[in-house]
Amino acid sequence: MFTHIERPTERPPVPGKVLADFGPLYASGGFIGWLFAVTAPVAIILAVGTSGGLSEGEIASWIFAVFFINGLITILFCWLYQQPLAFFWTIPGTVLVGQSLTHLTFHQVVGAYYVTSVLMLVLGATGSVKRAMELVPLPIVMGMVAGVFLRFGLDLVYAVFNDIGIAGPMVAVWLLLSALPQLGRRVPPIIGALLVGALATLVSGKFDASSAPLQLELIRPVLQEPAWSLAAIVELVVPLAITVLVVQNGQGAAVLKTAGHEPPINAVAVACGIGSALAALVGGISTCLTGPTNAILVGSGERKRQYIAGIVVGILAILFGLLAPTFTRLLLNAPKSLIAALAGLAMLRVLQAAFVTAFGGRFSLGALLAFLITVADRPLLNVGAAFWGLICGLAISVLMERADFATKPKS
Repeated sequence: MFTHIERPTERPPVPGKVLADFGPLYASGGFIGWLFAVTAPVAIILAVGTSGGLSEGEIASWIFAVFFINGLITILFCWLYQQPLAFFWTIPGTVLVGQSLTHLTFHQVVGAYYVTSVLMLVLGATGSVKRAMELVPLPIVMGMVAGVFLRFGLDLVYAVFNDIGIAGPMVAVWLLLSALPQLGRRVPPIIGALLVGALATLVSGKFDASSAPLQLELIRPVLQEPAWSLAAIVELVVPLAITVLVVQNGQGAAVLKTAGHEPPINAVAVACGIGSALAALVGGISTCLTGPTNAILVGSGERKRQYIAGIVVGILAILFGLLAPTFTRLLLNAPKSLIAALAGLAMLRVLQAAFVTAFGGRFSLGALLAFLITVADRPLLNVGAAFWGLICGLAISVLMERADFATKPKS
């Protein structure tokens, strides 16, 4: 069963070689990749967790899981395969779970995490990942993703109108750094937006330090007992597996291949299955091969030494996970407009890419139906709208876009 898992082409490097390959360029690349992961993506977890009614301890435990566990996997895979294989968590899946928490309990969601992890493990171990990825056309998947992400774009607009003093400067700095690539390479736009937002928050006196004192605190994970709900399994397992294997892993693999690496697709899927099961123990969402962070890691330096940047990301992620309560309280004390603006800015390019992929060519009608049903957010038979968006989008394409199935996508 596990014969399809790719083996490393070379023996893992000894400590002496790792030290020889280390350098300031790779350390800084790893730091920037980690910094991206701990800013806007964490803000998305916070937004979903608070709207879903999770406690501060449960949110901190979630953050611990997706950083500590995935940090360990990242270090292991970077060392074994000598590639910058950074693992974190599925952002589309996080937003999808946010929708589900309006009518499912968190324990039911955790039960769906376990089933998803088993599915991904089996697909990776049997070498069926590629065939599974081809079952639902990517434009239809991205139509669903666009519908899930839309509210983050809208929340960004609302934040600007409701709190121009904080969200306004964040948007302005993000636009400036995005419009000036040379400056943006030194200070990534999302990092600049965070710094300006933090400064505006302090100047305006809107940081709420009254609820709980801010101090360094190690994590005390909250174990989550799963509840087995057929509705939750039907609603979440397939969309979660698709967002991990198709959207996230596909994006991460494409980034690495463009840089000249050969990511082990089946081994990555197996790691996602194992990592997802471990994270679910304490409420963490499914593991995935990250696209944005890996894009940062392969952006500079020699290809054969870029795995060092991935190891740096893993080490920093472990430390961040251990101190998750401190960072969770810090962000929860920040004004909601800062979190909404940060999450919205982080999702803007992703939302754009989702729309382009969904409506840029084949299966556009199926993608449109998937988008509309997901945005409508009306559960049917206790199953969330994102699942029905996929099903109805695929059905309408089978009925009315049959020619698109015979047409190869543009490279």
